[in-house]
Amino acid sequence: MINDRLIGFLCILSTFLFIILLFQAQPWYLLSQQQPINPTTITYPDPDQPNIAYFNNQPLTVPPLDTYQPPSVLGDTTTPSQKRIEVDLTNQLLYAYDGDQLVYKFVISSGKWDRTPTGTFTIWAKVRSTRMIGGSKELGTYYDLPNVPYVMFFSNDKVAKEQGFSLHGTYWHHNFGVPMSHGCINMKTEEVRQLYFWANPDLGSKTSIYSTPDNPGTPIIIYGKYQY
Repeated sequence: MINDRLIGFLCILSTFLFIILLFQAQPWYLLSQQQPINPTTITYPDPDQPNIAYFNNQPLTVPPLDTYQPPSVLGDTTTPSQKRIEVDLTNQLLYAYDGDQLVYKFVISSGKWDRTPTGTFTIWAKVRSTRMIGGSKELGTYYDLPNVPYVMFFSNDKVAKEQGFSLHGTYWHHNFGVPMSHGCINMKTEEVRQLYFWANPDLGSKTSIYSTPDNPGTPIIIYGKYQY
């Protein structure tokens, strides 16, 4: 009888410890992800763009998109292979390099409710605006965000395009410098706009574009870990 009770107690304890370790390693990961995307249609405008957005279950008004006017881009004569973007999760900073020259340095907000992956990635699509949905209403992390501006989707051989990780503009919070996202890299819209025109693939006369072997995307290197 005592042995049976002890075994039962140890089973409950081990399950409890496993759950704690799981959530410490990847907090809310299985409960608060972004909905998968369709990579083949991501550059096409969403016909259903409501005027109300939701962030952490709270409604807010969707602001209009800014005027699409290419800015004066620094380093625009550089070949694509010399450009790279680095994201420092520890310090919540993004750096854009033109060879060895630092072109941009911007503050960001990385994943809080879902992790931001680390490693080396490539931009596979640039999208003027899109709608992002995910999170959990039960946990209070639900979001439905139309007109997310200046989106640069990235992936590699371990992180599929369908997962929808990206750099993008942000209108639903201004708390940059600390993790605030569900895995994407949130940026100030006026800053990511500059990066959108600077990074490859080159847009040409388009507003959204996929990368191709002849027009490849800029590499993105993500490293570090934010210390809460």
